[in-house]
Amino acid sequence: MQASEKQGRDNASTAIDRDWWRGAVIYQIYPRSFQDSDGDGVGDLRGILTRLPHVASLGANAVWISPFFKSPMADYGYDVADYCAVDPMFGTLDDFDAVIAEAHRLGLKVMIDLVLSHTSDMHPWFKESRVSRDNPKADWYVWADARPDGTPPTNWLSIFGGSAWQWDTRRQQYYLHNFLAEQPDLNFHNREVQDALLDVTRFWLERGVDGFRLDTINFYFHSRGLEDNPPLAPEARDYSTAPAVNPYNYQSHLYDKSRPENIEFLRRFRAVLDEFPAAAAVGEVGDSERGLEIVADYTSGGDRIHMCYSFDFLSPDKPGAARVRAILEAFGQVASDGWSCWAFSNHDVMRHASRWADSEEDRAAYLKVISALLMSLRGSVCIYQGEELGLSEADLAFEDLHDPYGIRFWPEFKGRDGCRTPMVWDSNRPVAGFTSGKPWLPVPSEHITMAANTQTGDRNSLLEHYRRMLKFRSEHPALIKGSIDFLGTEGNVIAFTRRHGNEEMLCVFNLGSVESLVSLRDGTLPAPLEGHGLGGEADGGTIRLGPYEAWFGRLG
Repeated sequence: MQASEKQGRDNASTAIDRDWWRGAVIYQIYPRSFQDSDGDGVGDLRGILTRLPHVASLGANAVWISPFFKSPMADYGYDVADYCAVDPMFGTLDDFDAVIAEAHRLGLKVMIDLVLSHTSDMHPWFKESRVSRDNPKADWYVWADARPDGTPPTNWLSIFGGSAWQWDTRRQQYYLHNFLAEQPDLNFHNREVQDALLDVTRFWLERGVDGFRLDTINFYFHSRGLEDNPPLAPEARDYSTAPAVNPYNYQSHLYDKSRPENIEFLRRFRAVLDEFPAAAAVGEVGDSERGLEIVADYTSGGDRIHMCYSFDFLSPDKPGAARVRAILEAFGQVASDGWSCWAFSNHDVMRHASRWADSEEDRAAYLKVISALLMSLRGSVCIYQGEELGLSEADLAFEDLHDPYGIRFWPEFKGRDGCRTPMVWDSNRPVAGFTSGKPWLPVPSEHITMAANTQTGDRNSLLEHYRRMLKFRSEHPALIKGSIDFLGTEGNVIAFTRRHGNEEMLCVFNLGSVESLVSLRDGTLPAPLEGHGLGGEADGGTIRLGPYEAWFGRLG
């Protein structure tokens, strides 16, 4: 390489923001339900391509695209049969390349969903592994002999119900599946498995992706000793990872996930990402008992994952002022050098517009203030498609369900289809412009009135509020990467300062339905900041907040 060429590459490298992910706003796209381009009723990559301007207009920094890999769709793409191929229902690799090119043209990073903990039982690796106990991939999955009485090797449970072990007649052994029986778990204790998955990671990075969302990141390793999980006392059960009707909550999951060996693999994974200019990853931590501690372990030290999210704000529990403060302060204590990614909704949980807002006196105002709070917390942010429109959880009939989780636990738990119904774009078109055919899930009539075209340009709409708040966030480095310190408040009011460089901000939110006053201790009042559209007022050292209002001011 000529010296001038090397210098040019070095200069280009220094111009890249390797820290773009810190404080980024990531918009999650669920491909089946975003936009259909060919009339088969299922969203696809070409559909995503046409709707990327919507994401850019919000002010998001990146998109996270849920799985589009070749799959038999037992779990709708989270059962991967080929990590390096696009399922024909979504398009082709050329279509994906076009999505990357358009996203980059619009200034959006592209993150894709990597499902590394398990594959489909139709994956060639598993097909070979199950043939015999001595083939080259015999140890690529978690196999174990039955107990003397023929029962499974351990008491481990599947999140989708029942034993986490499935009997295989060819090997006459059980294999582990933390989810569906059609999703056998890979054996991460086998170095060859790790190497193969790191090769997959390089494949997509070389294709131009900017990073990954790592599905079930704490499920990679199991205990070699195959010990039984101990029971969990009823009072200690937390229903954020699995619904209350699921016996999965009855165990303390010490041996089937969240194992210490995972740290070394994450270091290997991070080393691959660091081979590329500015690749980043966010991990999903599904652990109701030790979620924040695991996030801290996985994101500390600078040699593991860039950021993680747990289910603290994805649970049924409403984020009142005291709870928000407790979660953020707990994270700050256990992960002083780590980084979290906060979300209120995603493709796996009931939409927060129904989970929390339906009980509020003014639903629209509540959704505005709670989203403003999300955009102001220390950490990165995930927005789930349709959240910016205020879409509620769809109430589907049993015959409309596709989700095996919901079918298994119906009717007490209706599954995940209610948050996966198609996006609504144009109220004047059939099924709100999602498809020219019959959508794979019904489009609720109440969603059509909230379509993007009905809210665009309406200053009072939730969509325009999201656009304002993301623009406001982008203009204040303290909100993106700053530290956070909480102030003492009463009732359902939360207040904190954000500091970064020379900028210091005061952020105050009233999450309740009654007016509140906040008096600053020293009687001084920061200079009010405009551009967020929320209606708090300040006078003489006191901030007056009406129901569901917020106020932002500059300190110093």
